[in-house]
Amino acid sequence: MIVMINGAFGAGKTSAANQLQPLIPNSMIFNPEEIGYMLRKVIPEDVRMKEEQTDDFQDMELWKILTVTIARELRQKYNKHLIVPMTIYNTERFEYIHGGLSELDSDLYHFTLMTSMETLHERIAKRGDELGGWTYQQAVKCLEAFQDARFEQHIITDGLTTDDVVKHIYSNVMQKQLTLE
Repeated sequence: MIVMINGAFGAGKTSAANQLQPLIPNSMIFNPEEIGYMLRKVIPEDVRMKEEQTDDFQDMELWKILTVTIARELRQKYNKHLIVPMTIYNTERFEYIHGGLSELDSDLYHFTLMTSMETLHERIAKRGDELGGWTYQQAVKCLEAFQDARFEQHIITDGLTTDDVVKHIYSNVMQKQLTLE
């Protein structure tokens, strides 16, 4: 099983993944942001393709390729269910990664944590991000893109605790697991 937890930066993906992981036996968290951080360090800006010379590591072609490749290797090597918290709103990249993950395991779940802009800004500020900084700038793009049906199943998180979000994800995953047995 693979559980993708999508949403804007600051929506609560990582917190939800951290609380969900102990509930799903034989699971581990795989955060593709770590791949992006590594690529930024390994590939100097002047070596990158012109379209990759942005402030978003997801614009680097290798990021989406390595995300799927590393997920495959993790599954083969450790045989664990993957919980994948990531912000991915670009439809082409989403289709590539979602398609790649579904080839690894047909038991793929995708949830997008949705929130109002006001709540999102409160959460970003609470975690200490700079007002008007990069994560704030991404918020509008993310929230608009996530309206697309390909990013469902939506979980509206305004007024929900992380526990509430995790219960929703867990109950949806387990309900489907029971119907598969």
